[in-house]
Order: sequence, then C-alpha cells, then structure tokens
Amino acid sequence: MRSVADTSVPKEANMIAKIEENVSMVRQGKATVLVGSQWGDEGKGRITDMLAENADVVARFSGGPNAGHTVIVGDEKYELHLIPSGILHPEKQNIIGNGTVVYPPAIVKELEGLKNRGIQTHNLFLSENAHVIMPYHLQLDRLEEERKGDDSIGTTKKGIGPTYTDKVARRGIRIGDMLDLAFFTEKVDENLAYANAYIQHNFPEEPLLTTNDIVEEYKPLIEVLRPHVADTSLMLDQARKEGKVILFEGAQGTLLDLDHGTYPFVTSSNPTAGAVCTGCGFGPAHIDEVIGIIKAYTTRVGHGPFPTELEDETGEQLRQKGHEFGVTTQRARRCGWFDIPIMKFAIRVNGLTQLALTKLDVLTGFETIKVCTHYEVNGERIEHLPTNGKLLKDAVPVYKDVPGWTEDLTDVRTFDDLPKAARDYVLMLEEIAEIPISIVSVGPKRVQAVLRTP
Repeated sequence: MRSVADTSVPKEANMIAKIEENVSMVRQGKATVLVGSQWGDEGKGRITDMLAENADVVARFSGGPNAGHTVIVGDEKYELHLIPSGILHPEKQNIIGNGTVVYPPAIVKELEGLKNRGIQTHNLFLSENAHVIMPYHLQLDRLEEERKGDDSIGTTKKGIGPTYTDKVARRGIRIGDMLDLAFFTEKVDENLAYANAYIQHNFPEEPLLTTNDIVEEYKPLIEVLRPHVADTSLMLDQARKEGKVILFEGAQGTLLDLDHGTYPFVTSSNPTAGAVCTGCGFGPAHIDEVIGIIKAYTTRVGHGPFPTELEDETGEQLRQKGHEFGVTTQRARRCGWFDIPIMKFAIRVNGLTQLALTKLDVLTGFETIKVCTHYEVNGERIEHLPTNGKLLKDAVPVYKDVPGWTEDLTDVRTFDDLPKAARDYVLMLEEIAEIPISIVSVGPKRVQAVLRTP
C-alpha cells in the first residue's frame, strides 16, 4: 500500500523529507510524552505525526472519541478521534491504552475510513483493559446535559463521563469482556438494568434500550476489533526492553484534567503526563522527555472560566484565521490571548522539559499582540493559575503589549528566517517558561514547522 507522504506534490515532498531529516534536532528520549498544555486543541496530532518519524511505537493513554486530532500531509487531511496519529506511519506500532474509553461503532468507522484511503491498520493494538462506551452511556450523557440546561458542563455527549463513572463504580465493561459473547451479554444485561432503572425514574418519557438490541449491534463490531486486542502494557514493556523509541500521545489538555483542570468544567479522565503510567501501564522511571503542546494564543471549547477570552472582533478574527472549530463537534472555539500563568501551570503539573508552540502564523497581521502576564483578583496581584474556580472566574487578566508582524510565516523553515517580531515573541515565551521551545508550527501541514535545537 502507498505511504501517506506519496500524496504530496514533488516540491512539498522534498520539503517534508527535509523536515523529517531535521526532526532529530528535537530532543527525544526512548520514551517521550506529548501533552496538551491549555484546554486542548493545541495541535497535538500534527506534532505527534512529525515526531513519530523517530518513534517505533505511538500510544494513546487517556480520553476517548471526544478528542479530535487533525493531521494534514500534502493535500490529504486526516481527522482522527481515538486512533493515534502514528497510524499514518505504516511501520509504527500504534497502541490505545487501558486509560482510554472506546466506542466500538466509532473506532470501527475510523478504521474503515483509514482503510478506504489506503492507510494500513494492522499495526493498531487495543488494550483489553480499556473500557467500552455503551449506547446507554451516550443516552445518559445527553439526558444529563439537557437536564442541567444553562448549568451544563458542555460535554461532547459522546458518553465519556458515564463510561468513566461505571469504571470507578466497578461495574464497567472492558474490551476483553466483549470477546466472550455469552459473558458480554450477561454484563450488558446487568448494567443495562441499572441504567434503565435510573432513566425510568428520572426521565420517564425516555424510551429504554434492550440487551438484545445492544448485543446485536456490537456483535459484528467485536469481530472487527478482535484481531487488534492485546495486552498493551506488556507490549510497551517489551518495546522498552528492546530499546525501541516510544511516543505517548496525549488527548485534550492540562486544564481539562479531572484533578488539575478548571473543575467542574473538565473532562472525566487525566490528560496530564502522569496518566501515562496508569493509562498505559508504563513505569514513571522510564519516561525521558515530556513535551507540552501550546498554542500561540488560547482557545477553549465548552463552558467554564477563561480569563483572556475575547468576545469581540479580535476574538472572531482569531477564530476565523485559526479555523477554530472542533474536529469532533464542529463547535466554535472560544478564543483569547496567550496566558502565561496557564503555561507555567502546565509546566509544573506535567514536569514539561520542552514546548512545541503551534499556530504562530495565525498571529500574522496583528499590529499589537497582547500577552497575559498575571491576574488581578479583588485588587490582588496573582502570578499563578488559581485552582479555586471562583477565583479564576473573577480573575482579570493583566496584559503586556508586544509588537506584531505582517509577514506570512507559512513558508518559513528556519528560526532565523522568521520576522524579528515573531522571533522575539517566541524567545520571550521561552525565557519565561525556562524550558526550550523546540518546535514552532507555522501552518497545519507536516512540512510547516521550524525546528530548533534545545
């Protein structure tokens, strides 16, 4: 089968080859973690796709089909939701770890979509301990969001929260449970009785699902997934022992973390770097590098506090220029200026060793760019991100103005070729972060990147 890069025009193929040749400039250890360092949508998929050149294994460790990664190679655009971005490299192993939740109809559809475009999928492995999103989870998610009305969390209604709830309550169904149809039917029957009792009591007008309907829907999907099911923790440990390079791909972002994010407006899992250990069964002592992906401005989907949000013409300009619409939901993202306290928070809780700055090109054309240096809450200066939701909601951003630039960045491939104002912007953030910015993205395609030696 053809490789993805074959779809590129010759000139761009040469440029991609040059980028891939220089990827080794980015410091990668034997095990490198990539995590979103804002509210998600930072461009993790394209950075994973780029760094996968040096990896043997690419693994997802948290979240589910509520996440969306876009990777553009040549004229081809790939929108991935649960399958790791490394799938675009046929020689790489791709792993979906036990910390994820899997909706069989969605992942089978994703697999079929890739196959139809000539992408090999035999190299995808799915943890037998990952939990399964069932149809009643989607039903519960939707009903709860509708019930809350204006007080809703703003979930994607993909059943993620209810699935993790069942996991914590120790009544969840795991991928391995599906492989024995009789046992799977028994588990569905038990869990559906619980879900239907709740629905009937709280939403008496809602039609109820049946065990038979669910089993009949999932039966053919199980057979599609069966060859991909494996003990992925064992696979990762074997890869480590063989000296292979492993790249862990995060989903969503630090501020959506169930423990460390802007609670309760968070996801139901842990997108932070520590979740690699629990979400893939991989020991912390074996992690070498943690790279944070951070956008040159800030965006957020859904409800919750957002100190630098711009609800004006500038915010709309960022949204349109940056194509800030969700991959999974197509919802318009809220947009605002870069937030330094958020960056510092992400560096601290993830133990970041490097940063990848994305979408620098979107800031082209702004005469002045604002950067939030700290907050004021009730007249008090606060340098850090408040963990108290009320304080964060009341936080007023304090900005520093920096010069903008007008030059198009999309064809720039070396740091020295960036306009001085753009270089100064990157260097300012790097100095504040106190860790290197190794990658600067200047466009959505694989080739549109500036790589720097840390």
